[in-house]
Amino acid sequence: MSNMSIKLDDYDKKILKYLQEDSSISNIDLSKKIGLAPSSCLLRVKNLKESKILRQFTAVIDEKMLGYEVTCFCKISLSPLNRESSTKFIDEAMLLPEVIECYTITGEAAFLLKIVAKSFQYYRDFIFDRLLAIPNVSNIETSMVVSTEKKTSVLPLE
Repeated sequence: MSNMSIKLDDYDKKILKYLQEDSSISNIDLSKKIGLAPSSCLLRVKNLKESKILRQFTAVIDEKMLGYEVTCFCKISLSPLNRESSTKFIDEAMLLPEVIECYTITGEAAFLLKIVAKSFQYYRDFIFDRLLAIPNVSNIETSMVVSTEKKTSVLPLE
């Protein structure tokens, strides 16, 4: 069964809504907010985890508070572009903690990376020493984030 065919009822949607807002909410508080008994609420959360709709509980950290002043998006081109070079690139990108998101994309580039760095100099060195050291990287096009107008991991649940 495809994830796209999973139907959520109103209770499941409320559970996901509140967990997206604060994943540290207690089961007691969650059950009160959605109007279910704690045992029923816990069972629903368990079912959402087992069905892989709920992948993980996590903390959202403000990168600027930890000194990551630079956020950028990089389009990466490979030459040649094939399954082997793509797999190798993905494997290498997964090892780079500065790469916080990696997408395979369509268009002129093969990948889009979201990268954080403590400074422009750090980012420059990262490009030369780490990204360009990955085999088959033929081009890197960087867009620097000037300001963040919206940043969320909350999905609409309609």
